[in-house]
Amino acid sequence: MLKQSKNIILKVKDYSVSGEDFELLENESYGFLETHPQPSKEKLPEYYKSEDYISHTDAKRNLFEKVYHLVRVYALNKKLSLINNHVSAEKNLLDVGCGTGDFLSAAIKNGWQVSGVEPNEQARDIANKKTNNAVFNVEKLKEFQEASFNVITLWHVLEHLANLEEHIELFKKLLKPNGVLIIAVPNYKSYDAKHYKSFWAAYDVPRHLWHFNKSSIKNLVERYGFSLNQIKPMWFDAFYVSLLSEKYKTGKMNFIKGFFIGLISNVKALASKETSSLIYVVKK
Repeated sequence: MLKQSKNIILKVKDYSVSGEDFELLENESYGFLETHPQPSKEKLPEYYKSEDYISHTDAKRNLFEKVYHLVRVYALNKKLSLINNHVSAEKNLLDVGCGTGDFLSAAIKNGWQVSGVEPNEQARDIANKKTNNAVFNVEKLKEFQEASFNVITLWHVLEHLANLEEHIELFKKLLKPNGVLIIAVPNYKSYDAKHYKSFWAAYDVPRHLWHFNKSSIKNLVERYGFSLNQIKPMWFDAFYVSLLSEKYKTGKMNFIKGFFIGLISNVKALASKETSSLIYVVKK
């Protein structure tokens, strides 16, 4: 069970929506950080109501968003390569928190049978147009049959999920024997996180309820009978996160400084293996 410490690691602010202050507390059970206080289930959707919440829109209004979508095309191919390397037989995929459905759309073209869940109605509508209505609201998670999927993916989603342990247990039930769980999350041990501290954009409170490092993910998945098979870097995240962090810290989008810090973070990660975000390949 989750056992929260009273030890305050950092005080942070919601820079993108509410301006409210939060604390990050160390979780003694697993070693990750917890956002405190956590919004109620009823209030949490209010913190996602922003035109700047980029995963809920296909907008390309400015250079930042255009670059984001260009990088996303490259990232989609890398994600497909990753799941294809771990599945050779049936190709049944569940993408949790699928946003506007680009990954699912690419997977369909690659021969996958797909399902997705997405709580945001606007993003879900966009995703369904790309996937022939294969995307559902989150209640659907508990309606899928056990052992339905070879792969379950959570691309920057696990940090958003309330009732964390219940979700890990549910994912285990939904996976077939030897199934693969792919988890991509920010890494608060990265150089850019340490550099920006309370301004680090990937804390993204209170939308991010949990903040992980390598050991906490290992502790979490092994508690539920999974094995951590592989950890892979996400090199582009350092640039994206650093650009946003510069905006939060200085009030303006400093592309040169943000790019420079992102570059330093990646160079240091060549030795430390602590990139801004990490992908964990977890097997049942």
